[in-house]
Amino acid sequence: MDKAERVRRIKPSPSTAAAQRVRELKSQGLTILDLTVGEPDFDTPDHVKAAAIEAIEAGETKYTPVNGTPRLRSAIAEKLRQRHGLEYPDSGLAVGGGAKQVIFLALMATLNEGDEVIVPAPYWVSYPDMVLANEGTPVIVDCPEAEGFKLTPGRLRSSITDRTRWVVLNTPGNPTGAVYTTAELRALAEVLLDHPHVGVLTDEIYDEIWYDDGDQPSLAAVEPRLADRVFLTNGVSKTYAMTGWRIGYGAGPADLVTAINTLQSQISSCPSSVSQAAAAAALTGPQDFVRDTVDVYRARRDTTVKLIAETPGLSCTTPGGGFYLLVNCRRFIGRFTPAGGRIENDEDFTRHLLETQQVAVIHGSAYGAPGYFRISFATSTEILTEACARITAACATLSERPS
Repeated sequence: MDKAERVRRIKPSPSTAAAQRVRELKSQGLTILDLTVGEPDFDTPDHVKAAAIEAIEAGETKYTPVNGTPRLRSAIAEKLRQRHGLEYPDSGLAVGGGAKQVIFLALMATLNEGDEVIVPAPYWVSYPDMVLANEGTPVIVDCPEAEGFKLTPGRLRSSITDRTRWVVLNTPGNPTGAVYTTAELRALAEVLLDHPHVGVLTDEIYDEIWYDDGDQPSLAAVEPRLADRVFLTNGVSKTYAMTGWRIGYGAGPADLVTAINTLQSQISSCPSSVSQAAAAAALTGPQDFVRDTVDVYRARRDTTVKLIAETPGLSCTTPGGGFYLLVNCRRFIGRFTPAGGRIENDEDFTRHLLETQQVAVIHGSAYGAPGYFRISFATSTEILTEACARITAACATLSERPS
């Protein structure tokens, strides 16, 4: 059967492909140090698991409203109120099978052929393909490391056209860990206020995994005049180690939420009832888990940044949030392996790490960042230390001339 054009336009997720390659190598008996996984290595908190069990035992295993159970919607609204002072009615809340699905549905609900979506690069791998799958045109805006991997007002202004429908803003970001300050968000908002036809899709899935004092600011709270143009997305996957539970949510204009709910009613009817019970418990229950895991991530970050800095030829910017490092490996592009092969690009470099040292990372080009690779430090310090030692060893084997 012939594939639809929308499928031809997109490619499989590079991060999913990398994870599958690691699984294949492990099945062959190889010991792979896997730094590709974008999920916490902690178990879901016990009280969250208990809430799911209680829901099953109470018979909460039926269909729920398309936009989630009243209890979960209430928990989401209270979370947004407490963290950001944002007020959303039920009609402004959407719940889906992960933040990824909610983002996809928001694009599906709003894009027509040729509509443009500004995607700052480096970007999460799925943004451009989500836009392409929904008939839109991704407008990739390079945000170099010298500017903190962040979109500047000037770059935003010069990228907006009459066809611009959305700007995607991911903070803290994947793959860079870059975080926008209140002042930086306010400066971007000033540009957006001059272009009332442009919406902002904020991906805040890592908003509680960040390393400065206070809470990570949200654009909708920083500039209330944009409230009817911001669609805030988040979920429980990263903060509460609940990636497999698949619950995400969005908050924004009621007409957009209605459209998303209409689509979801025809696609999946509703998210899992049991997962919703667990998510509500996560959002409303004790938050010690979040604080404790962020402390662990911070220590892992500091260790990994130090080890990368000690590796000749590699460098990285210290991330302000999330659990990723984007490592600059440009000095090794054009060098040669002991076997005489030439490192043509960052993908060749990451393949060299995997084949010679059994360290799996993801090449930066997958994120619109050629000359870099991404490390996830959502794994133990022991594994990170050993992996960095192996990365250093692999770099030492690359020479400027073929042997």
